[in-house]
Amino acid sequence: MAMRRFALDYGKGKVSFSLPEERLLCEVVGKPHPAVEFEAAYRQALEHPIDAPPLRELVRPGERVTIAVSDITRVWQRNDLSLPILLETLNAAGVPDDNITIVIAVGGHRLNSAEEHMEICGRDVCHRVRVRNHDAHDLGNMVYLGRTSRGTEVRVSRLAIEADRLILTGGTIYHYMAGYGGGRKSILPGLAHIDTIRQNHVLGLSPEVGRGSNPRSASRITRGNALHEDMMEIAGFVQPDFLVNIVPTINGGVAGVFAGNWASAWHAATRLVDRIFGVPVQETADIVVASAGGYPRDINLYQTGKTMDNAGYAMRPGGVAIILSECSRVRDPETFFKWFGYPSTRDLDAALRKCFHLDGWVALKQLECSTKGRFLLVTRPQNADALRHTGFTVCAGMEAALTIAYRECGSPSPRITVMPQASLTLPILPEAHA
Repeated sequence: MAMRRFALDYGKGKVSFSLPEERLLCEVVGKPHPAVEFEAAYRQALEHPIDAPPLRELVRPGERVTIAVSDITRVWQRNDLSLPILLETLNAAGVPDDNITIVIAVGGHRLNSAEEHMEICGRDVCHRVRVRNHDAHDLGNMVYLGRTSRGTEVRVSRLAIEADRLILTGGTIYHYMAGYGGGRKSILPGLAHIDTIRQNHVLGLSPEVGRGSNPRSASRITRGNALHEDMMEIAGFVQPDFLVNIVPTINGGVAGVFAGNWASAWHAATRLVDRIFGVPVQETADIVVASAGGYPRDINLYQTGKTMDNAGYAMRPGGVAIILSECSRVRDPETFFKWFGYPSTRDLDAALRKCFHLDGWVALKQLECSTKGRFLLVTRPQNADALRHTGFTVCAGMEAALTIAYRECGSPSPRITVMPQASLTLPILPEAHA
């Protein structure tokens, strides 16, 4: 029997394994797209933005500028390369380094360390300008802006509101709650107060109590996604002055740089995401093998939820999914794991409605995935104890995982789908939602 060899990303290395050629249903990979030359593309985007003047014309000499930058879980956005260009552009427009503050838009995530700031922004940038964590719990450093049409009380970082100019940076990919990442997410959850985040994110639950996650809060869905629509309204309260978002290629390069108006430049980025990462598949598989895509996408179990969700679309009900995720910081954040302690998903649903926390929603999504089929996790053996109640069966390697998958997938001749970049690629069945 002819075998095909795979080597999928895992942490900062690879995991290799072989599968019978005749069993392969499909390989879910994004559409090839040439990587841009980053510096040239970034400068071009700043000079020729979408629905906005060039950044050098937008800012005025001596203005105070706040730049929102994503946290340590998004280092693939390569702010260490882009921020020097952004600072150079601001300096040339008459904005000195002393007038620039970078805010790490952690949202409801933990605060990032000084060393992580260096990894995110680059050491030189950290020595040139102020770099601050957004603290979602610091009410004294928030500005109240009013209520959205859905009743969300909007409080946003004073550093964002009181700056003369607010620039959003980030990356646009699919997001399994908000439809897409990037854009308005730099404001909410990135720079918002924790109560604002909770009031918005509870919209990610079904309108019917006990029904779990909202089916409209899913990758690729914006129309009718109340959580996304509320986010857009909140960003409209803030009216950021400029946005720069990148879209990655399937192999870690940069497919495009989108700059300009905070809404329309982001919408342009989402269209490229659809072209690259929305992958039509004709049928579901008995076994799905899915890599998160390596570090930092597999940095912890929390981030692994995106891979699990996408793999679930490719797996038939009752099938088996093998998830490759090193989880080098498996207990980060520690608060995530308490949400797996509820007797049932209905009890977890009820707890989230009383006091919403994104950790709990991610845990709920992972447990909901586990009801669709068997999920095996190839990870560090020392992670087994932490993962005991998460719905995963922990496997020390691919050989053990494949043995279980072949035995339990329910087919003597299983069809297998492989997803090398499963945190990014969304399998789209013919009858999939629009």
